[in-house]
Amino acid sequence: MAVISFVDETTSGQRSDGWGLQVLEESLPLRELIRRRIFQEVAEHHARRPERFTGLVQPTTAERALNGEHVRAPRRVDPQEQFDRAVEAFSRNVFFVIVDDRQVSDLDVEVDLRSGPEVIFLKLVPLVGG
Repeated sequence: MAVISFVDETTSGQRSDGWGLQVLEESLPLRELIRRRIFQEVAEHHARRPERFTGLVQPTTAERALNGEHVRAPRRVDPQEQFDRAVEAFSRNVFFVIVDDRQVSDLDVEVDLRSGPEVIFLKLVPLVGG
């Protein structure tokens, strides 16, 4: 079992504290790592029930909240929709994924997880709405 460390960075130098995810597999395709990250952060969001979702891709409701519109009740975030938006954003080079100092540019590349890698999501622009 390994613990993957997910970290978000921006081109302006901002870096999140990161968080870990345990995996049993020795390797997974990048697409599956992204899916697991998103499904985990959506599950944690639903458990905490904050006013705003702060995952990799912001849902439309969060976009309106960021623009000053008050969101009356937290809405459930659809993890599959968030995953689809993230895959689309990745294909448009809106963000890059760097695994242990090596950029992974193909969603189907197997990522070696045995060492418990640091997976950096380098956001080139805010991922609001994908």
